[in-house]
Amino acid sequence: MSMIQKEVGDFSVHAFQNNAFKTVTKADILGKWSVFFFYPADFTFICPTELEDLADKYDDFKSLGCEIYSVSCDTHFVHKAWHDISKTIQKIRYPMLADPTGVLARDFGVLIEETGLAERGDFIVNPEGKIVAYEVTAGNVGRNADEIFRRVQASQFVAKNGDQVCPAKWKPGATTLKPGIDLVGRL
Repeated sequence: MSMIQKEVGDFSVHAFQNNAFKTVTKADILGKWSVFFFYPADFTFICPTELEDLADKYDDFKSLGCEIYSVSCDTHFVHKAWHDISKTIQKIRYPMLADPTGVLARDFGVLIEETGLAERGDFIVNPEGKIVAYEVTAGNVGRNADEIFRRVQASQFVAKNGDQVCPAKWKPGATTLKPGIDLVGRL
């Protein structure tokens, strides 16, 4: 079942950000773009490489008005413990959401019930709280922040220019297509 245009359900979870605990709710995501970046668990091997990649690109996401939310089924205390001992995780400035009950992982369809862990999934959520793009990959395949960033840019472009679509490898400033006009010549 597709998650496109699914509205994110109500939630209230603990988070670790900037060396402090806070609460993040659905109200916090409304009115801006968001990326929910699910990963299996703290203190693992691939996850810190992905989280560092996002941390390195965080200012670029913020320049688009887009917040990053990393999410695992660990508690906020585990996020803090990982942060305290890992120089890689100390680079993170975005909220690390704690989902020990799996409420978010279930809502986004990435909870592995048998293990209580989340699949690797990234979801772009529009300001209305609806999923507009997502990708879920196998647990042993890391993701690329540059591609997620490009998909946020394309999603924002299409939201502002509904009569145009973004072809493969589209980047801001590149040619777009208009359905019914450009597609006829390509058939």
